Amino acid sequence: MKGWVKIILVIGFLVFALNVVAFAKQDARGCKDHPLFTRMEDFYIYECKEVKWDEIDFRDEKGKYIKVEGKVYYYRYYIKEGITPGPSVLMILRNYENAIKKIGGVKVYQESFRNYLKLNKSGKTFWVKVETVSLANAYSLYIVEQEAMAQEVVADAKSMMSDIQTKGSAAVYGIYFDFDKADIKPESEPAIKEIAKLLQENRTLKLYVVGHTDNVGTIDYNLKLSKARADAVVKELTTKYKISPDRLRAFGVASLAPVASNKTEDGRAKNRRVELVEQ
Repeated sequence: MKGWVKIILVIGFLVFALNVVAFAKQDARGCKDHPLFTRMEDFYIYECKEVKWDEIDFRDEKGKYIKVEGKVYYYRYYIKEGITPGPSVLMILRNYENAIKKIGGVKVYQESFRNYLKLNKSGKTFWVKVETVSLANAYSLYIVEQEAMAQEVVADAKSMMSDIQTKGSAAVYGIYFDFDKADIKPESEPAIKEIAKLLQENRTLKLYVVGHTDNVGTIDYNLKLSKARADAVVKELTTKYKISPDRLRAFGVASLAPVASNKTEDGRAKNRRVELVEQ
């Protein structure tokens, strides 16, 4: 009788152990992938956390540490037992890099075991850090969802003219470009339209269109980028709205004339602008 009891106890223990292992291979209770990404194949979510407001360390294009605040999502992934060979560290980092590029994002910086990514989408900025371990059998994913600086009111032609008359220039927000590019995004149309209206209502007005950037990146690179963005605005005004090219000249001054501190994301957003300066 005692022998049967031992057998039953051993069987019970084995069933319990198998259940524990099987459970460990499943996603943690209440966890699911973030909508931006699917996970690496054969990995499960060991742990996840969502915090309404927090900050993470991030690196900018120069590799300098910055603090990014917003709604934070954290995921810890482990590879399932018995999966060999697993992916390499580079494979994990590259998968997430390619995934964010497909939806319009960019790689900001890469270290040996970390990748820093960024995406502007639907009025929000997503900061992503992918962190692996040397064996590549686990990795962490941090996502900070940051609301873009509210810019609901686009200056109209009348207020632009008022600023030009009183200050000699008018700052224009609401002209948007993809990160590190000079292509004007469709949501910029209301602001561009008001600049065209300003020029149409004031036939003798001639303007310098001046591009400004934040201080992320080198000054030489940003001088070229800010000039390219100013050129893009001039091209839009002369082609789509038929403004005479001799009334507009494009210049770029990079981060040389900030209106706010570049130490915060809100400050950098204010510094990324187009200014209209009377000739």
